[in-house]
Amino acid sequence: MTNRVKVLFYNMGWLMVSQIIASICAFFWTILIARYLGPSEFGIMGTAVSVSSTFIFLADFGISSYIIRAISTDMDHESKYLDNSLTLKLFLSIGYFIVTCASLLILGWNNYIILICLLFSFESVIKTFQDILFASFKAHEIMKFQAYVTIFINVSLLLCLILVSYTNFGLIGVSVVYIFVNFIALVYDFYLVRKHIIKPKLSINKDFFKFLIKSGFPFAASGFLYTIYYSIDIIMLTQFSSTYDTGLYNSAYKLISVLTLFYVVYTSAVFPVMSKLFKNEKNLLNISFIKSIKYLLLATIPIAVFIFFYGFDIINIYGSDYDGAADVLKILIWTVCFLFVNGACSLILNASYKEFSVTKIYLIAAIFNVVLNSFLIPHYSFYGAAVATILSEILILILELYMINKINQLPDKKLGIDIMKIIVSSFVVGIVLWIFNLNMWVAMIISLGVYFILVFLFKIFDETDKMIINQIIKGA
Repeated sequence: MTNRVKVLFYNMGWLMVSQIIASICAFFWTILIARYLGPSEFGIMGTAVSVSSTFIFLADFGISSYIIRAISTDMDHESKYLDNSLTLKLFLSIGYFIVTCASLLILGWNNYIILICLLFSFESVIKTFQDILFASFKAHEIMKFQAYVTIFINVSLLLCLILVSYTNFGLIGVSVVYIFVNFIALVYDFYLVRKHIIKPKLSINKDFFKFLIKSGFPFAASGFLYTIYYSIDIIMLTQFSSTYDTGLYNSAYKLISVLTLFYVVYTSAVFPVMSKLFKNEKNLLNISFIKSIKYLLLATIPIAVFIFFYGFDIINIYGSDYDGAADVLKILIWTVCFLFVNGACSLILNASYKEFSVTKIYLIAAIFNVVLNSFLIPHYSFYGAAVATILSEILILILELYMINKINQLPDKKLGIDIMKIIVSSFVVGIVLWIFNLNMWVAMIISLGVYFILVFLFKIFDETDKMIINQIIKGA
């Protein structure tokens, strides 16, 4: 367990550094773009990203996720997996563009919105090829190379977007920057894989294509259904409300997305390890799952409480044009807590070869989310969309815990006690913020201090946690 902990947190360390840089860059360029474009144009950008995300499963078909598990447990056939995956994705990408174009024509949007959607769709295809190469890094558990690429992408995006903000290129200029930076990053990614791991090449094996599609389908279906309730709200806002309302909603949603980057770090490091633990040491798989939920909630619940009290101050960084998004942010922030727990639940189910169960759960949640949005958005606009998202997350949590119980991986009562301690600690922090009504920056420092003291007094960190922390320090 000691060596596994060292490897796990060594990878997390690299990814954490890269995602901290990514979060900082994303935070600043989100503000920059929002101010540069204004609510309506920013809404169009959010719509374009949502449209491209909704159908991107067609260009990947779950292959990127599947080959992480496949390669991590069968290194001898890595070349076969990687080469055929790259070739297959070329054909899948063509189908993706055809479906995207047809969908945009059906929606009946104007040519400008369609153009922006297609530009971001092209960027999304480039990212799917990055994901295939990232799969090799993850399977070998050497995520520092992925960290290099991530840092390059985000720093380059920030610098290029700063330059664009001094021009009149508008949203088209922003779209081209995203495409250009990600294409250069793909070339860099390819170079790192060739130099340090394997030399990928195009290979056509029709029978293996069928195998990859069949194996990746559960991941693709889950990914598609996942994006439905995280993207359909923005698309439906544009369709039934206005790009202005979409821009306000998107401004709050983007801030939430910055926070979720931490979850991306965690899952990127943990999923390959979980797959191996399920194959070899199921007891450690359960420990990894329990600690995942504990650490993720330890970070997200107090953040949610703080943003709930200071949502207006935080949203004001976009400028006065976005003041209407403050209440939306206060609602959406709670989705982060459920998102992280649900993500950990999906992780253990996928690692336990229960991806079909995850697919069914997301199918139910997607239908539930679409029905809710169909009713709430026409009546309550972005407030309705935010509420629908939270209710969908709660439904997913209930269904995933039911499935985890069936595979005997349900956390013990001790985790429930730890979660209650975290909730109580965060609640006390909320009371302090409510009573004193301090300046946001002063409140941030005081709330951190109060929270850490309460975590210590409640003894939330047990001996296993201390051992993990000790191994991180020794491995640093």
